[in-house]
Amino acid sequence: MKIIDILKGDHKPFTSFELVPPLKGSDINKLYKSIEPLMEFNPPFINVTAHRDEVEYRQSPDGSFCRITVTKRPGTVAIAAAIMKRFDVEVVPHVICGGATRNDIENLLLDLNFLGIQNVMALRGDAVPGEKYFEATPGGYGHSNFLVEQIVNMNNGKYLDDTLKNAVHTDFCIGVAGYPEKHCEAANLDTDIEYLKRKVECGADYIVTQMFFDNAKFFSFVEKCRAAGITVPIIPGIKPISTQKHIDLLPKAFSIDIPQELMKELVKCRDNEAIYRLGIEWATIQCKELLEWGARAVHFYTMGKADNVREIIRKAF
Repeated sequence: MKIIDILKGDHKPFTSFELVPPLKGSDINKLYKSIEPLMEFNPPFINVTAHRDEVEYRQSPDGSFCRITVTKRPGTVAIAAAIMKRFDVEVVPHVICGGATRNDIENLLLDLNFLGIQNVMALRGDAVPGEKYFEATPGGYGHSNFLVEQIVNMNNGKYLDDTLKNAVHTDFCIGVAGYPEKHCEAANLDTDIEYLKRKVECGADYIVTQMFFDNAKFFSFVEKCRAAGITVPIIPGIKPISTQKHIDLLPKAFSIDIPQELMKELVKCRDNEAIYRLGIEWATIQCKELLEWGARAVHFYTMGKADNVREIIRKAF
């Protein structure tokens, strides 16, 4: 079932989850065990992130360094297929521009179509670790609106090889990302919303936001989107803070703010257990307010951790 149809359905607000594929060499059963506790909430879909190959320089026995390409996590397609086989849930694999040519993307989408997967999340992706700015792969895309266009073209039976006759029409529902506090590379929020509108005009069906800790910023973001003419559903993304590392890392990695009210309470925490409990309390308040506002769904960035998310859902939904 398509995500847009789920969002338009007549039902109570629901939760969805985002998972990161395990590192290469890990046991798939660990992933299953991270999903199983969440299935009690009957999530209609689960997102599976995609990760581009990384470049590392490793020292050889002779002391010289060689440049190698490293794949740290297994393919999103395989993980999505495994989840779909094991659980009664729709999967939404992420499709990214980073590290992929247009042909790579077309082949990936064909694999997903053959598997009967109807939903994808179209993203630009991050820069290669160690590089300050994102650079498009030769033969690929520098912006996700072009990726959305390619997916829509395939839905219309238009492939990169324009000599194909009677090509199969895919049937993908397309999600894209929105940033309540603007993308880190955007000049300002208004400009970022114009880029988002471009993705929607190209054919995106719905938006999932980056995590945020201040609901006022989400409400303002939605208002600005509507004023700009963006009418597709917007799903808020939530991640509970659970460790000191999150306090240090999340603002830098995702270009987001931690509200001063929350920081005042976090600095009082003596250890990670106290931070963990506060993170649950804060995210629960966020969710309750979002539901009162009228959110049809809340998307949780779980990072493979289920216990705190389960507690939040039980308290808020």
